[in-house]
Amino acid sequence: MSDFGLSLENHYAGLPDDFYTKMPAEKVGEHPRLLHANVKAAALLDLDPRLFDDPRFVDVLSGHQPLEGFSPLAMVYSGHQFGVWAGQLGDGRALMIGQARNSKGELWDIQLKGAGKTPYSRFADGRAVMRSTIREYLGSEAMAALGIPTSRALAIVATGETVMREAPEPGAVLTRLAPSHVRFGHFEHFFHRGEKDKVRILADHVIAEYFPELIGDHAAWYGEVVRRTAVMVAQWQAVGFAHGVMNTDNMSILGLTLDYGPYGFLDAYDPQFICNHTDTQGRYSFINQPVIAHWNLRALALALSDLIPTETLIEKLATFENHFGGTYHALMRSKLGLTHEVEGDNKLIGGLLGLMNKTRADYTLSFRNLTGEDADWLKLFGEAHVDAQAWLSRYRVRTQSEDLSGLDRVNPKYVLRNWVAETAIRAVEDRGDVGTLDRIFKLIQAPFEKHDGDEAFAAPPPPELSHLEVSCSS
Repeated sequence: MSDFGLSLENHYAGLPDDFYTKMPAEKVGEHPRLLHANVKAAALLDLDPRLFDDPRFVDVLSGHQPLEGFSPLAMVYSGHQFGVWAGQLGDGRALMIGQARNSKGELWDIQLKGAGKTPYSRFADGRAVMRSTIREYLGSEAMAALGIPTSRALAIVATGETVMREAPEPGAVLTRLAPSHVRFGHFEHFFHRGEKDKVRILADHVIAEYFPELIGDHAAWYGEVVRRTAVMVAQWQAVGFAHGVMNTDNMSILGLTLDYGPYGFLDAYDPQFICNHTDTQGRYSFINQPVIAHWNLRALALALSDLIPTETLIEKLATFENHFGGTYHALMRSKLGLTHEVEGDNKLIGGLLGLMNKTRADYTLSFRNLTGEDADWLKLFGEAHVDAQAWLSRYRVRTQSEDLSGLDRVNPKYVLRNWVAETAIRAVEDRGDVGTLDRIFKLIQAPFEKHDGDEAFAAPPPPELSHLEVSCSS
């Protein structure tokens, strides 16, 4: 046990030296202070939440002190960025400071993001700004509350430093958790360097630790990665989440939503929605996400081609469509309360999406408000009132024999809209108002519930926040 009660292990450091670099954090900022802490994430590590009041623990969360018994390390990996091979990348501003086993037997990586330069920082400073840190902190918790596999966020530490991006910004360090931060790009790194033995070593390590039932069966393991990735992306599509930068180095080998940068939840329904304003070609648009996930899995298949026969890789990759389609279809039926499948259901679902697309109706509210008054639902569709009324009439007839009482536990009232995240960011940066951050944090951790006094956060953006741009630096 460490001095904070963590049951620390160091499995990743058991891999060969060229998988990582051991190094301390840079100790950014002279007087780091805890800005916000996540009690629910602390429970994943069996941490006593009173530790957040301990200055020694804040020193750990800022990178000023290591956890006793663990040598921090930065991982090396490579990747395809926007479809182009980028070569070696790695944890440029992230540092694993621990691996902890909880009382349930689950292993969690503890990683600092923004604690300084690593050998993989290239020309960057290894820092994180408050803006991007708050976005990842809120985004990962919002996804977890929606039941979507994701990394988690433990705490935000304000460093007191000023960090240069497009303009000077306050610095911060995020402590994030995940069962593993291994990515598709880890395998690509060694394959494209011609170090095929390292691909096998890494695959065997990942299977032994995270897929023990598949030890010795690389093909079944790859098939499971395909399944998990397909299911995750289907969940993204159903809830209206756009990742924004689905490079292979941002794809989790465990099928987790990883690396929250220019993400966004849909406001007005637009299948062509691009949440990353630097994505000028729309490669990572909302509608393209399933196709890109398949492309990334194909890149992973190439990296595994010395472990698994080509025809088997093709066969496993071909299951993506069924896994994605089956999951997405089931989720969309659930969002409409269609438990008994009848002819015409697909047309009903497609009709609603087409209507939403035509009128730019709000994605989240178009489902959530189905349990409210018909007149309120129809207002979402503006001038297309006649078409909306026709669809609603078909829906009411179709669901006469369905129990819709549970729809509010399927369709969230609150998602982390960009304008809501921006409200939290501006409150902290402009006024030092952590209360607003805390209020929004609690709201997105309970997205299906009604929060008296916070109805505005369920609404589309007000005019002054309707044209926010988010980039990879976010």
